Amino acid sequence: MNFESAKKRFVPMSETMFYILLSLQQERHGYGIMQHVKEITNDRIVLGAGTIYQSLGKLEKDGLIVPTREADRKKFYASTELGKQILMEEARRIQELHHNVEGLI
Repeated sequence: MNFESAKKRFVPMSETMFYILLSLQQERHGYGIMQHVKEITNDRIVLGAGTIYQSLGKLEKDGLIVPTREADRKKFYASTELGKQILMEEARRIQELHHNVEGLI
């Protein structure tokens, strides 16, 4: 999938998808992603296995992540360059939102 197609499909993205893709800036397996998201959101977001594996399948199918290895029956994933570009595009969108509401907070 090219950048423009991925941008149309993923931006804006759900908070869940954002945190999964953010977590995969470093190689992780499904449970590791769940733990990382829980930690960086201070337990605000607790992802279930169904959500994780459905999202990983979608991200992999569209070329935003790739499986990197398997160890102890765990499949590890990492972001592709396209995944990094889409994450940065979403981060810029969120930054614009933040900038536009700064006076309200």
